[in-house]
Amino acid sequence: MNHPVAGAIAGLAGTVAMTAAMRAMFRALPEKDRYPLPPRLITDRVVGSTGVMDAMDEPERRDLTLALHYGYGAAAGALYPAAARRIGGPAVVTGIGYGLAVWGASYLGWIPAMGILTPATRHPSARNGLMLAAHVVWGGVTGVTAAYLMGGGGQSRVGEEPVAGAHEHSPAVRELA
Repeated sequence: MNHPVAGAIAGLAGTVAMTAAMRAMFRALPEKDRYPLPPRLITDRVVGSTGVMDAMDEPERRDLTLALHYGYGAAAGALYPAAARRIGGPAVVTGIGYGLAVWGASYLGWIPAMGILTPATRHPSARNGLMLAAHVVWGGVTGVTAAYLMGGGGQSRVGEEPVAGAHEHSPAVRELA
């Protein structure tokens, strides 16, 4: 499979897992920290300034936020295979490192540089912990999924040959592929 396409699909899968993790962790935040998470804040700031959101009801705003969130996850995932090939190592570890790099580049880099949100250093530690953990989930799932898609299954490292016996998974695992 084409590596950027595999990465985009993997990034999308990672975003599904990340979103579920974010929702679960959000409920555990202290009450004072339960205001909209960055995907919604970013959507409100970027799209809201165009006036488009004024014409939307709340379910449409939520759908737009999710569409942009999933799109960003897929776009970041499309770049993952190139980074992983340069770095090497186990896909889950490389993926987690990449997920944390995406967090840093976004929440300490381009997002505050463009005036969209303040840097993560100015946000409550519980929310930063949530977002860091969510990016660990995203990166781990993205890394493992990309390795699987690029290698046809059973790869532990991006770009390597499948491990011996990788195609001898249980029937339940084969049905998922």
